[in-house]
Amino acid sequence: GRPGPGLLAHVLVSKYADHCPLYRQSQIFRRAGIDLDRSTLADWVGKSANLLEPLADAIGRYVRSGQAIFADDTPIKMQAKGKCAAARVWTYVRDERPWASDDPPAAWYQFSTDREGKHPTDHLSQFKGWMHADGYAGFNGLYRSGKVREVACMAHVRRKFVDIFKASGLEVAEEAIKRIALLYRVEKEARGKFPEDRVLLRQEKAKPIFDDLESWLNAQLPRIPGKSELAKAIRYALRRMKKMRSYLDHGFLSLDNNSAERAMRCVALGRKNYLFVGTEGGGKAAAIAYTLIETAKLNGVDPQAWLTAVLGRIADHKITRLDELMPWRY
Repeated sequence: GRPGPGLLAHVLVSKYADHCPLYRQSQIFRRAGIDLDRSTLADWVGKSANLLEPLADAIGRYVRSGQAIFADDTPIKMQAKGKCAAARVWTYVRDERPWASDDPPAAWYQFSTDREGKHPTDHLSQFKGWMHADGYAGFNGLYRSGKVREVACMAHVRRKFVDIFKASGLEVAEEAIKRIALLYRVEKEARGKFPEDRVLLRQEKAKPIFDDLESWLNAQLPRIPGKSELAKAIRYALRRMKKMRSYLDHGFLSLDNNSAERAMRCVALGRKNYLFVGTEGGGKAAAIAYTLIETAKLNGVDPQAWLTAVLGRIADHKITRLDELMPWRY
């Protein structure tokens, strides 16, 4: 028989939102007396992804039209000639809610078979603006182009000091964590304010803390062994803070890249369950599904109800009117 849009949406959401692999779904259906082989479900996922790809592409264009985005990537295994190769899932997030924008949030995912820097360069070839990211060297081509301006992440800086404090209890690491916490206290107060108000607040309260942290870290460095983990963490922090300072002058920027890291949780949970993607096509289908499901969740929309509606309409829907199918229009 032909699966209806509700069943297709259920299979997609079960795998990519609820992290239930297709073989488990097949077992669940079998307990209910329904014989649906895993290969049949896989075929449905692939064909549904092909049908939904124009909508995922439209979300990608929307994300890249923002003036500031968040970027991250994570490994995922892909079957290749009897063994698993290290592939990659990339995410680019547009979330302007912290600075009181009415534009809806969205997350765009892409899949690649490796982690070469050409992939983010291709993904963001049409983007011009600011990008929050970690220190991955593969992003450097984007920065050299002059169209993308880098914003570093305080969460990555803090994480190194947390690891050191947990391992050794060093007072310098603890003090760094406390000073960083003061910056986040200001950000909690800035959340939801308009950009101009966020700048005023940061200049008044965050900038002195930021400057003092930078000076304090510079003062600590000569006092500790140069090859120690603590010294490495301090040098990393000082390098990244130079590329983080822009957030003090622009209210539409953030102190960290947590929006992208949160968007990667679905992939991290999913790969623990389905373990790998079977082919490059399977990885691409996963990226399409994650784009749609995570964007729906960001907008407070039930992904299964929305996808059921979309799958019932998209085949006959004009491609020039895809905006009508966006989750924030549902």
